[in-house]
Formats: sequence, C-alpha cells, structure tokens
Amino acid sequence: MPRLLFTCAYDGQPYCGWQSQRGVQSVQDTIEAAIGRILKEPVRIAASGRTDAGVHAHAQCFHVDAPESCRLSMDNWVAALNAHLPADIRISCVQEVAPHFHARFDAVGKEYEYLICRAGVLSPFLRGRVWHVPHGFDADALAAALQIYVGTHDFRRFAANRGNEPADPPLDFYLRTIYRADLETDGDMLRMLFHGNGFMYRMVRLLVGTAHQVARGRMTDEELAAMLKNPLGAKTRYCAPAEGLYLKQVFYAR
Repeated sequence: MPRLLFTCAYDGQPYCGWQSQRGVQSVQDTIEAAIGRILKEPVRIAASGRTDAGVHAHAQCFHVDAPESCRLSMDNWVAALNAHLPADIRISCVQEVAPHFHARFDAVGKEYEYLICRAGVLSPFLRGRVWHVPHGFDADALAAALQIYVGTHDFRRFAANRGNEPADPPLDFYLRTIYRADLETDGDMLRMLFHGNGFMYRMVRLLVGTAHQVARGRMTDEELAAMLKNPLGAKTRYCAPAEGLYLKQVFYAR
C-alpha cells in the first residue's frame, strides 16, 4: 500500500479550519471526501498540523495510504483530485514516500507568513486575507520586536491552550527555536515571515499580536523580552486575527 505525500494550498475563509469537526465543513473533510470519491472507499489523511478557522495555506502537507489497486500516476493524482475539489483548495504536487513517513512527525520545520495592510481603505479583494491596521503603530518598532523572538526559548506564554496539555509537561515541552522573524515592507503591505522548528497552537498569531503592542507603544522591548525569560507568568492576551496568517512551507529532512 503506497504512502503518498500531497502538498495543497487553500483559502481558509469558507472553512472551520483544517481539522475535521462534527457538523461543520473543514479542509480535511473536503479533501478526504474528494479522495474517497476517487478511490471509492473512505480514507483518513494525516496533515503536518492544523490551521485555525480563517487561516490560509500556500503549502500544507498531508499523507494518505493508497490501496495497491489504485493505478493513478503521480501526475494523474493531481489532476484527478483537483477535479473533485472546490476551487478554493488546490493540490500542487504529490510524491510517493516511505511507508513509515508521517507528514506531522517527520516535519523538521515550518514557515509562516503574516500580512498586515496599512492602507486607509482596505481593498475588497484583500478582505479576509490580511489584518487591516490603517494607523497607530511603528513598523520599525515592530521589526525590532520580532527579532526578540529569534533563538530557542520557552514560548509557553505565547501558546493558547487546546485543553489537552499534559498536567506535568517535560522541561522541553514548550521549547521552540525561531530561526527567522523578519518584517518586509511593500508600500502599505507588511509581511512578517516566521521560520522555526515548530509552532504551538495559535503561537504565530500571539507572537504577531504581542509584537504589535510594542509597535503601538503599549509595551516595551524589555517587557516583551521578559516574557521569554520568565515563562511561568501569565500568557499573552494579544492574538492577531486569523485572516492574516498563511502556512507558507513545511520542511522535511531529505
């Protein structure tokens, strides 16, 4: 039974998020239904991770085990699956991987992008795809705040609770390494790029929202740095909206 790794992009606006949930439409449900129609049997897919409602993806990865009876070539898989998917979800590529490969547990890093638009009037074509913040913050201060996150830190104050956290987590449970946290400016559009070895629930949105408080002059660089040095304090309550967030790339060891 070959194991196939797919890469897909999606507009997160119409969906409750990636994860399958009873009574609502998720990206996972939609893709599983499409694969099931092709294979004529129900399937379950495993992704590199979840995205929340309204979050988008350029390159989400997931794997599925195809039955030996399936004769579709790799190229035909892409075309066949896209023909069964809505236009807001697109498969970009597929490859066969080792039987023990896992899209989530074999990932060694991810890159996220977060977009802020500073235009006085937001284009209707950007609705649901950026965080619209037309005034009131310093982009240079935002860029400097983002650099505070770079390195290996205990990020527990920048992670929302899912409700399934261990009561007594190991010492490294909240440790993550951020390799890059850069700000790029293109006119009214600000693009933040986060590359790390892993991200916890809502972590990128909490990193952005808290750095934005520094950019607004409501928090100092020193106070932000102290949140990393003293991880047992209260969690940040500043969470950027979902619509500006994009999963840009998932990295695997080759």
